[in-house]
Amino acid sequence: MARRRQRKKEEEEHVSEAWLLPYADLLTLLLALFIVLFASSEVDARKFDQISESFNSVFTGGSGINESGSSVEELNAEDNVDESPPTVTEEAEDQNELAELQERVEGFIDERGLEGQFTTRLSDDGLLLSIKDNILFEVGEAEIRDEALQTAEDMSELLVLNPPRNIIISGHTDDTPIANADFNTNWELSVMRAVHFMEIVLENPDLDPRDFSAKGFGEFEPVASNDTAEGRAQNRRVEVLILPRNQTESSE
Repeated sequence: MARRRQRKKEEEEHVSEAWLLPYADLLTLLLALFIVLFASSEVDARKFDQISESFNSVFTGGSGINESGSSVEELNAEDNVDESPPTVTEEAEDQNELAELQERVEGFIDERGLEGQFTTRLSDDGLLLSIKDNILFEVGEAEIRDEALQTAEDMSELLVLNPPRNIIISGHTDDTPIANADFNTNWELSVMRAVHFMEIVLENPDLDPRDFSAKGFGEFEPVASNDTAEGRAQNRRVEVLILPRNQTESSE
């Protein structure tokens, strides 16, 4: 009788431990499912197939390396390489290109005797060309003066770049309130000046409108004090910003 009780007790202990194996398998499968779902939400079909092969290899006794020899960790590393920022060399080459363009623009300025009306500045933000408003517009007007049309058209040739870059044209004013029926605010005036200048530039058939944008800042981005006539004259301007390659999106 005692032997029967002991055998029954051993059987109960054996049965009580039997749930561990399927439970462990269930946890493993749930973990694998979670990893696959997470990976498939962020990778392309090629990488998903490679990850699936890796898991198949693991569950059939393999090493977790797919036929191409890439582990899941290595595939993630490949993505990190693809998304890496431009190297120092690429940025330096880009700055050299912009510096050469700056020289051509300054040559254009010298040839036409526009010193003091046009200025250039090269920075990490790109190449900035600043044009005083009085060479392009009448006071309080947004239409390009007839005598400035040729200058704007000639300048458009300098913006034909291969490959093209994104270019932002922006209008700026001083803080003197606008006093005419055409515009309610300096903001409106600055926007329309940028747009009209851009329209003249884009008459060049070698330029793609998709590479251009226009902005107006009114009196809110001064480069000098508005307390003097000289400062206000500097603030009334149109700027052409030619962006670095790492900020340029292809228009194709």
